[in-house]
Amino acid sequence: MVEHSGGDVSDEIWNSDDEFEIDNYQSSPMHSMSETSGGPAGVEHSGGDEIWNSDEFEIDNYQSSPVHSMSETSGGTAGTTSPDFIQKGISDETFGSFIEMGFSSEMIVRAIEETGGANWEPTLILETLFQFSTSDEPSSSKSKVINHLIGMGFTEENVLKAIQEYGDENIDELTYALLTYAEVEKMSETKDENINTNDDDNLYTLSSDDEGKLNYSNEDSILQDLIKMDYSREEAAKAIERCGKDASVEEVVDFICAAQMARQFDEFFAEQDKKELITKSKKRRVYNEPPRRERKPNTATANDELIRLPNPMIGFGVPNEPGLMKHRPVPIPDVARGPPYFYYENVAMAPKGVWAKISSHLYDVMPEFVDSKYFCAAARKRGYVHNLPIHNRYQIQPPPHYTIQEAFPLTKRWWPTWDKRLKLNCLVTCIASAQLTNRLREKLERHDGEPPESVQKEVLASCRKWNLVWVGTNKLAPLEADEMEKLLGFPIDHTRGGGISRTDRFKSLGNSFQVDTVAYHLSVLKPLFPNGINVLSLFTGIGGGEVALHRLKIQMNVVVSVEISDVNRNILSDFWKQTNQTGILREFSDVTKLDNHTIERLMDEYGGFDLVIGGSPCNNLAGGNRISRVGLEGDHSSLFFEYCRILETVRSKTADMRRR
Repeated sequence: MVEHSGGDVSDEIWNSDDEFEIDNYQSSPMHSMSETSGGPAGVEHSGGDEIWNSDEFEIDNYQSSPVHSMSETSGGTAGTTSPDFIQKGISDETFGSFIEMGFSSEMIVRAIEETGGANWEPTLILETLFQFSTSDEPSSSKSKVINHLIGMGFTEENVLKAIQEYGDENIDELTYALLTYAEVEKMSETKDENINTNDDDNLYTLSSDDEGKLNYSNEDSILQDLIKMDYSREEAAKAIERCGKDASVEEVVDFICAAQMARQFDEFFAEQDKKELITKSKKRRVYNEPPRRERKPNTATANDELIRLPNPMIGFGVPNEPGLMKHRPVPIPDVARGPPYFYYENVAMAPKGVWAKISSHLYDVMPEFVDSKYFCAAARKRGYVHNLPIHNRYQIQPPPHYTIQEAFPLTKRWWPTWDKRLKLNCLVTCIASAQLTNRLREKLERHDGEPPESVQKEVLASCRKWNLVWVGTNKLAPLEADEMEKLLGFPIDHTRGGGISRTDRFKSLGNSFQVDTVAYHLSVLKPLFPNGINVLSLFTGIGGGEVALHRLKIQMNVVVSVEISDVNRNILSDFWKQTNQTGILREFSDVTKLDNHTIERLMDEYGGFDLVIGGSPCNNLAGGNRISRVGLEGDHSSLFFEYCRILETVRSKTADMRRR
């Protein structure tokens, strides 16, 4: 019912301040020429990491001129001028001017040769250069792109190959392609490396025997694995920095997936005034954060270092797996015991200390971390803080499909033997483009039968990143919205129709609960409330909590729903009507406007609430948010304190009602 903040990272941005200080690179004709001749001056290339090293080569102090460039290109000794060009009257300044206009040194030399003899005037040379630019030679802009990419450490052969295949319009796309070429070349040299994992449950790594071997001792190894999976170098490096050098590949990938979901949430507030929103957020932090209760802190949460993500991530136990618990390892404090019950959810990969703070504001109840890959064919790592019993949990029926082929049996016909995936990665709000799937198809169709190992690895990296499935011979496609509904446990067409766009469907589903997981936790409520339950649903989204209760056949007498998105409110309203619910559905749009007086009035009207469920936005918690990843103090994620305020009001009012 969170169905909280979501976002995608479909567009990675090169940050010159962090990684490549390109703007400060003092270019000259010498640099252009040396780059064109095959070696990027001032670049160390080791293991796929490009590092500008101005200390070693002292680029700024190297006094170069166009003469050096031309003589080196022509094969002469550096520092000498070709007699032919001196006789033609071609000065260093003229040559340098052509370089500054974006023409390559080779093109200038060719133009000079073709306008030799008496026709050495610069205007004629310039006309010849323009003729070359409009022909099949690289244009001035293309030349700049070529030199720029070569300067980043890529080989000229790969740069020209990438431009021929993808064009020169999108630098980011070219960079990704070149990184892929470099990794494929590197991997092809290692013949004994496994193509796929042997672990059916492993979702992320390319070659690992079990989850316990996901940890790497070398940070560079993790970075290279992420690049193999088609993540950008910048995105991977920042994720490793946020997660820590000891984090596993699996943890870092989930961190990136959570960031993709986080960024999308901002669109829900696009029409609101940003200044007003920030002002309200600051007021919330000052006035709405509930006061800490003066009591002896629980030793399990007093030190946030003790709240670590478990491996495997099975919480207090999941169906069909060993380790099922009947009692919590850390009992619920007396002050937190229900009813009323509460259930709070958010992304597992939050910054250090966030889950300790969440726990401390929710009565020091220890979080339960669960990966939904144990409930369906896709990963979804989440943390849950709740005061529900954990004994006698059960799964909703029919049980979910646990593998991709079980969920989508038609894919078996087209699934190649070299694609060993059984699980999908975290479902997010963005999908692969038609351009990408077409490129993958073209790569595969170049080979009769099974493609070579390097092509397999490149294709599988895209499959893992974008959750692609096989829909024909050499044909890959992203999941459709109805397929995501199936994986997440929602009814068929739950988000379809009623004016809801395809984009809205992906956004809403990417931010939702995984229903089977939540239903497993809520199943303990059925014997406790045989006559039905009253629910206060915060950050409702598309109604994942309501769908879970419905599938558990727990009657919902009253649901008071608070959800900011008009689209999501319409989806829940349609679900309520289509499933013939006999209870009352009351909808509000903003948790900040649901004041304590209104809550108490609703409780008097309906006899109180038995369950407070929801999860605040996660976009300020996710690692991909480099601008405002400030944890629970962020403009959106600070809404967590609204959850705490409302829960405290409900519990206080319930105590008063019992004393009457």
